[in-house]
Amino acid sequence: MRQAAGEGALARLPDLAARGAASARWIGVRLAAVLRALPRPGPRMRRRLGLVLVAALLLFGLYRVWIRDAPFASVDRVTVSGLSTDDARDVRAALVSTARTMTTLHVERGKLDEVVQGYPVVRALEIETDFPHAMHIRVVEHRPVAIVLSGSTRLPVAADGTALEGLPLHGKLPVIRTREGIEGTRLADPEAVRAARIAGGAPEALRRTVEEIDLDGDRGYVARLRSGPEVVFGGAGDVRAKWVAAARVLADPESQGASYVDVRVPGRPAVGGLGFQVTTPELPTAPSAMLDEGVPAEQGEVAGAAAQSIPPASAETPVETPVETPVP
Repeated sequence: MRQAAGEGALARLPDLAARGAASARWIGVRLAAVLRALPRPGPRMRRRLGLVLVAALLLFGLYRVWIRDAPFASVDRVTVSGLSTDDARDVRAALVSTARTMTTLHVERGKLDEVVQGYPVVRALEIETDFPHAMHIRVVEHRPVAIVLSGSTRLPVAADGTALEGLPLHGKLPVIRTREGIEGTRLADPEAVRAARIAGGAPEALRRTVEEIDLDGDRGYVARLRSGPEVVFGGAGDVRAKWVAAARVLADPESQGASYVDVRVPGRPAVGGLGFQVTTPELPTAPSAMLDEGVPAEQGEVAGAAAQSIPPASAETPVETPVETPVP
């Protein structure tokens, strides 16, 4: 039956093409008739239209050649904010000197981006101008989320694996071990890059409690807390949802004393080491400080979505299975 339908459609193609050509001819005829019906401009009107066109072209050329680069719009005041790296003075000086070669009508963003290419800590530039003479540049820096150990080298890295040499550190960060080190400005080991992605997805309060993130056989990536259970992630996908699930389980008094929290399926986290596994732990009624502290708005939205996806356990009959039972 499908073959017959396909053959019928092919047979109708010539007819459809003919109809399309006829429609195009009809539209062309109607358009030509409308154009013929329009009054033709006289010699004076044609001269005026020509003068207007020439004037517009001259103004556009004048703007491109002189107006946008004219001294009356030169950048004389440059403010740079957002820098905390050890190279902040050099970065600021380079940005200010480059910006002062421009005008507020002609910002050459490529030149400013080129200035900071040698500083991997800079993730992006946000540029605003205030006509006639002011420009503000906000430097968006990478945020260190982990410390990479490679031999004797110890460097902070961002969530995308960018090495952040020279960026000051505040507080403790998870450790990621690798043998391949840094290639250019990024981690050379894909496994270490995925571990950094997991560290970057953690709420700030939880990240400070993570001692190390590594790859552990069949369990995949595991985050080892300094004073708590291991958090089993499996792969590096759905990182924020997994951290949300882990934070909620860790805040639940029923999970105290657990040896691990398995969030490979964030909608059904599992707790092990208590003599049983709570596959759907009851969520705390009040927001946990461990989850909320330092969490950006984007992560707060993920937390809300995760809360809806994790069904609460019954208060009367907890779901219990032997420890050896595979995680659902």
